[in-house]
Amino acid sequence: MNVRLLLAGGLVAIATSGGAALVPALANAIPQETQTPTIKIFAEDGIAINGTDPVAYFKQGKPVPGRQEHAYQWQGATWLFANEEHRAQFVQQPEAYAPQFGGFCAYGLAKGALVPTIPEAWSIVDGKLYLNYNATVQGLWNQDPTGYIKQANANWQPTISRLTR
Repeated sequence: MNVRLLLAGGLVAIATSGGAALVPALANAIPQETQTPTIKIFAEDGIAINGTDPVAYFKQGKPVPGRQEHAYQWQGATWLFANEEHRAQFVQQPEAYAPQFGGFCAYGLAKGALVPTIPEAWSIVDGKLYLNYNATVQGLWNQDPTGYIKQANANWQPTISRLTR
């Protein structure tokens, strides 16, 4: 039996050699990218960076909780945004707003470990968002962010590779 699926206007047309039928399309409640995830993302319960709006760090200069009604699926995680404008900006350029190292602790990665983060321990360096484990670690990070970024960049692929073995 030859089966073809056509999606149009919220309906799926299923065409077979015996005829065709229209049925409601089953769509995800959360819009998502179509690419296979390539970056390991820090996501507790599938929610990236503790549900914090990544665009808000750049636009409002502080962590702002995202809302489920402005969710977007990217790199295998659900990202939440405070408003539709931030969501649209992220969808257009996710790499510009997503935290470096998948939202894992940048200082921890500089030391060779994947460590969770909190939204309040953050910095933007050269237009990129970096998150850290807590305020104490953020203080250590602030002593030499450029040096730690260099170390974290060197450790990123080897650290991720260990997870996928």
